[in-house]
Amino acid sequence: MTSATTTTQNAPLKVTIICNSDNLGGAAVVTRRLAHALQAEGVEANILVFHKLSTDETVHCTCSRLKRASTFLGERLGIFLRNGFSRSKLFKVSTASVGIDLSTHPLVKDADVIMLSWVNQGLLSLKGISKLASLGKPMVWTMHDMWNMTGICHHAYECEAYMKECGHCPFLSGYKHRDLSYRVQRAKASLYKKSAITFVAVSNWLGSRASKSALLRDADVRVIPNAFPIDSFYTKSSVNLPFIIDKKYVIVMGAARLDDPIKGLPYAIDALNHLFDNYPELSRKSIAVFFGDTKSNSCFDGLRFPYHLMGAVNDGNILRQLYARADVVLSTSLYETLPGTLIEGMAAGAVPVSFGRGGQDDIYEHRKTGYMARYMDSTDIADGIRWAATARLDRDMLHDQIHRRFSAKVVATKYLSLFRELLEGRQKEVR
Repeated sequence: MTSATTTTQNAPLKVTIICNSDNLGGAAVVTRRLAHALQAEGVEANILVFHKLSTDETVHCTCSRLKRASTFLGERLGIFLRNGFSRSKLFKVSTASVGIDLSTHPLVKDADVIMLSWVNQGLLSLKGISKLASLGKPMVWTMHDMWNMTGICHHAYECEAYMKECGHCPFLSGYKHRDLSYRVQRAKASLYKKSAITFVAVSNWLGSRASKSALLRDADVRVIPNAFPIDSFYTKSSVNLPFIIDKKYVIVMGAARLDDPIKGLPYAIDALNHLFDNYPELSRKSIAVFFGDTKSNSCFDGLRFPYHLMGAVNDGNILRQLYARADVVLSTSLYETLPGTLIEGMAAGAVPVSFGRGGQDDIYEHRKTGYMARYMDSTDIADGIRWAATARLDRDMLHDQIHRRFSAKVVATKYLSLFRELLEGRQKEVR
């Protein structure tokens, strides 16, 4: 190779990324950002998706809607039959039992490197992934949650069975030892043993979980964060959003779905109510702003602290204006592999306050550039909000910290270095 971005003197490096969607869910958004970051560095990056929602010409749909429906429903039905017909647990797990065969797709055959992102819910089966690995091309699999290291779950919560042997899965019914989670874990072990896959964890926290897992403790696991458009965020805004125009202190919390149990919304509400009851001088000049979908806004009925609900925000300009006006970006998620809202808020100069169960250590330092509260302690979250109010951290300093770690160019360069290493290693094997 002559450079990080070329395989020959004149040909650009070709990378094909496979992901469930280009814009549906956090993994999809960061995957498309990564593709754009690679393209900016001269890489010919294309994305193969199940669900195309953008007009991006480098995003390509894998198959017909009918085929997508058949594989999606086929996998979900198998889970539904084994989880006691529980709809609440239906999307907590994936089995990769059925999927699309992409090994003969032109973009796959033409690629120098194959990347897998979030490929669940009927896109790829374990057999399909094995076929991709058998092509002999370097394969990189970016992990956005714990699914690669568990039997079937995307987040293990407090369960540690994935460290040894899955079974008696709490997301299934019957609590049998050799249940679906056991069988899928065994199938993954077989796949990983015969396939040369380099795994990428998006945070050191996720990487540490992988190192403790039965499936990945001996695998090649790197840590590279998600790419963020840090340069598009600014630390000062001249725009007066109408619902906060007369407020001096703004607390922002957002998620794709705020009332998803994993987001820990009740802890945020309890923390804000604690401030309202015990620190009225702070409450009078403050407002909490929430953005994201909810099944019902009744989940906020018990909140006494002044607040405003924005609903889902699909306009990036509005979101950047909100962050630039925020003093605190709040997260009470119980688990986050790499909390995107904290990165975005901090890129705009807001002080992050959250629990520390996840990738927060990669983003900020406790009581230096943010506040990490004791796990599931809403009073300590309240103390963190109060600390942020008096810390007077420089907004531009917070932006610069995030830029050095998560900017698109920085992340793309790390992936390019990995691709070059794998390609050079493959060439040595051939010789």
